[in-house]
Amino acid sequence: MAFDSLSEKLQNVFKKLRSKGLLKEDDVKEAMKEVKRALLEADVNFKVVKQFISTVSERAVGEEVMKGLNPGQMVIKIVKDELVALMGGEGEEVKLRPSNEQTVFMMCGLQGAGKTTSVAKLAGQFKNKGKKCLLVACDIYRPAAIQQLQINGDKVGVQVFSMGTDHRPVDIVKAALALAKKEDYQLVFIDTAGRLHIDEELMQELRDIKEAVTVDYTLLTVDSMTGQDAVNVATTFNNELGIDGVVLTKLDGDTRGGAALSIRSVTGKPILYAGMGEKLTDLEPFYPDRMASRILGMGDVESLIEKAQAAIDEEAAIEMEKKLRKATFDFNDFLSQLEQMEKIGSLSDIMGMMPGMSSKMKGVEIDDNATLHPRAIILSMTPEERANPDIINMSRKQRIARGAGLDISEINRFIKQFEQSKKMMKQLSGMMGGKGKKRRRFGGNPFGM
Repeated sequence: MAFDSLSEKLQNVFKKLRSKGLLKEDDVKEAMKEVKRALLEADVNFKVVKQFISTVSERAVGEEVMKGLNPGQMVIKIVKDELVALMGGEGEEVKLRPSNEQTVFMMCGLQGAGKTTSVAKLAGQFKNKGKKCLLVACDIYRPAAIQQLQINGDKVGVQVFSMGTDHRPVDIVKAALALAKKEDYQLVFIDTAGRLHIDEELMQELRDIKEAVTVDYTLLTVDSMTGQDAVNVATTFNNELGIDGVVLTKLDGDTRGGAALSIRSVTGKPILYAGMGEKLTDLEPFYPDRMASRILGMGDVESLIEKAQAAIDEEAAIEMEKKLRKATFDFNDFLSQLEQMEKIGSLSDIMGMMPGMSSKMKGVEIDDNATLHPRAIILSMTPEERANPDIINMSRKQRIARGAGLDISEINRFIKQFEQSKKMMKQLSGMMGGKGKKRRRFGGNPFGM
């Protein structure tokens, strides 16, 4: 995640604080020096850092903290509270118009920030919530951008409105909104043109759209990997155009994360969404309290639970439990379980949301492709073999190994693990009896993946 380096440094500072029985003012000052250095190295705006350290220090050396039962823990809580405040406090959610009215989003940003992908991700999320959405292709300068939006629109199941490259963006938007009104689209997402850098022509084009139609949300997409440049871009767009919120992309990458900690304070505008990967499902609402917990190595259980609940089919989980009880679980069921796990996220993402795991997993290689071999093995089986694992003999194993591009020893190991897990899950189901209902909410993977 973007904050891995910052998180590690802050946890080292807090480990020293927790090791002390009583804190002296000098202890707090020394800790704040290290926190300041960590924030600056994470590319957080220096004015933001200065104010942050001042506020934390003032609260941390108060009599109530210094003489408390566990002053180290209290200082950590203060740092978390101020991180949350820095990123927007309670956070903000998008408020849609009543269902009989259109809510219009205009996505803007520089080229390479992930604007076209993000607008499709956003439309896909609202579509999954039952909203009728329309994507509008207004990047008339790059035919590839229109094609990209159409491809992504197809993937998320959202219609794309396009008039090609021979019409003005403002005219395209007017035509799209007329169609949206006629066909009762509830949400309209406008993908505008990007530039390599901010220029007056770009800004005027965006102003023309906002003057011609009612735009409820002007969302700016910024690349978190550009650090302070992202903050500067957000400031300029806000001053020139007026934005309502920010979509921060590439927070899953190897970046210092300073943009996320600076944008709200510098621009006064909230980060509404965070892009956490390349898949069209990898867009999360931005919750400052949850992000602060991740930064401090406290995990983010709430987001993990939400991802699991969204990914796992309730009826399928109940049916799966019945199969496990009767030991009729087959390779088709296992493949279905793999697909549900992949919807939740990569193994490293899941581990990063578990409290305390980021420090414990330091230096441990997590194979995010751990499901690739099992998937290849199952897909190399015939439908009959998937449904009846008992018929897989040596000649079948050799054919499966050739199809999966793996050694036969790996096929043997996988099938043996499958059979052992099936027996174990049947025993556990019998021991738990009716208590299995709790497990149904999240399903279960017999391989523990």
